[in-house]
Amino acid sequence: MPGAPAAPTHQDPGLQPERTVFSWGRTSMALFGAALVFLRWLPHYGFWILILIAVAGTIAVSIYATQRGRYFARVRGIAAERFHSDVAAVFWTSGSVVLMGILGLIILLTG
Repeated sequence: MPGAPAAPTHQDPGLQPERTVFSWGRTSMALFGAALVFLRWLPHYGFWILILIAVAGTIAVSIYATQRGRYFARVRGIAAERFHSDVAAVFWTSGSVVLMGILGLIILLTG
């Protein structure tokens, strides 16, 4: 497309940014799959399981929506030889999974 800025590149197309995108993609798909599995619990635990499904779906969609930005940040970091880990994304995802576990336990214990 004329006038569009060129996407940043690096020398090795199999390098870390591509592997990281695949890893986040697998995480997103696993959370989406978990949300689908939670649908099986709907008849047993009722309306409250929808909260768990919504949390898992929201996490999966947010990971998918932010992948492109994370990828280009990593490529720019490699090109500039100044790379920083995305600690916030890891903590956010870990905290979200812990939240899902706590919600699941609450639903199981009260249902």
